[in-house]
Amino acid sequence: MSSIDPFVDFGEPHLVVEGLRLWVHGWEREEVEEFDDANWLRVAAHCSANGARVWTDGSILQTTDIERFGEQCSLVLSGESDQASLTPLESNLRVEISRTDRAGHLIARVALTADPLLQMHSIEFEIDQSYLPGIITGCDSTLRSFPVRGMRPRNA
Repeated sequence: MSSIDPFVDFGEPHLVVEGLRLWVHGWEREEVEEFDDANWLRVAAHCSANGARVWTDGSILQTTDIERFGEQCSLVLSGESDQASLTPLESNLRVEISRTDRAGHLIARVALTADPLLQMHSIEFEIDQSYLPGIITGCDSTLRSFPVRGMRPRNA
């Protein structure tokens, strides 16, 4: 169960995808240096649309997830790809941005839950390519504050 107090002001979110707001509160374990364990972040995520409000929090996202999402959004912006996905190992949060046409229209699908075993909330947003630079900047600035740590495995 989520421990978020929805009345707490977390300040400016680190990452915004239309109605999704994501705040990074720090490393799951500051002292860990091994790649697989060192990159977990404690986050809070909130998504709202048309009266729906969903919160989740915890160590559900890694720096490498943010890095990959930013890179994929850059490829969508440049026209080299039609899709970008934020797909952490933990299933509390998923974001998929897909191109719907060549005019720059996109759909952002956000799936968010505090309890992935018993519930899932899905919200779609119609966006366009003008949103991508802000998403990419959010990913980049988050990685400046919380860089990927440890030595990457050769197959990563």
